Amino acid sequence: MAESVKSAERALRIVELLAEAGRLDFPVICARLALPKSSAHALLATLRTTGFVSFDAESRLYGVGPRAWEVGQAYIADLDVAEAAGPYLQRVRDALGETVQLAVLDGIDNVYLRKLDSDHPLQLVSRVGSRLPAYATGLGKALLAGLTDEEVRRRLAGVELRRFTARTVAGTDQLITELARIRRQGYATDRGEYSEGVFCVAAPIVGPTGTVAAMSVSIPDVRVTPEVRRRTADTLVAEAAALSAELSDPSLAQRSARP
Repeated sequence: MAESVKSAERALRIVELLAEAGRLDFPVICARLALPKSSAHALLATLRTTGFVSFDAESRLYGVGPRAWEVGQAYIADLDVAEAAGPYLQRVRDALGETVQLAVLDGIDNVYLRKLDSDHPLQLVSRVGSRLPAYATGLGKALLAGLTDEEVRRRLAGVELRRFTARTVAGTDQLITELARIRRQGYATDRGEYSEGVFCVAAPIVGPTGTVAAMSVSIPDVRVTPEVRRRTADTLVAEAAALSAELSDPSLAQRSARP
C-alpha cells in the first residue's frame, strides 16, 4: 500500500512539473524530481498509456497529455456552471419561495455546489459541499439520467442500494426504468425517497458535452398540492433549459441579467 501511494504521488508530481515547466526530456524530469530512472520510466509509460502525459518521438520531449486537459476542464466546468447558475437559481427561488439547489455528479453521488434557502420556517436542511447517493435523490436521478443505462449499471456494479425510506428505489433495474421515464419527461422527482416528508423536483442542465449539473426545488409535503407540483416543474424546467442554452452558447449569457 505504501509503495502504491508513493507511486501515485510521484506520478502526480510529474504531471504538475510538466504543467508548470512545459515540455521536458527524460533526464531533466528525473533530475528535477529526484526520481530513480527505473521508476521514472515505469511512471511515464503509465501516464502516456492513460493519456495524462504525451511524448514526441522526434524531440524526445514529454508534455501534458489530453487526459490532464480533460480533467482540468471538468473542474473548470463545475466552477463555470456554479457561477452561471446564480441568476437562474435566484429566479426559481423568487418565483416559488422554496429551497433551490445545484449539484453535479461525482461517481455515484451528487455533490451540492450551491443552495438558496426557502423563506419559510419549515425548510430543507442541507449544505453546500455535502454529497448524497444519486439513486435516492431527485437531483441525483436527474444527473444519472444523463448517462447511458450501461454506464449507470457499470457505476453501480457491486454497490448495495441502501433503502433510506420505503420509497427509495429497490434496485438497479427499478432505477433504470425510472431513468427512462425521467429522460422522456425532462425532469426527475423525489417523493420522500431519501428524507421522509420532502418532495423534490430536479431538472438537468445540459452543456456541449452532455449533462453537466442539475438544479432542484425541495418542498415539505405539507405545502405540496397538484398545482404546486405543476408550477414547480414548469418553472424549474424552463430555467434549467435557459441555463443549458447559455452554457452551450455563451453569447446568451446576457439573458441571465434580465430582471
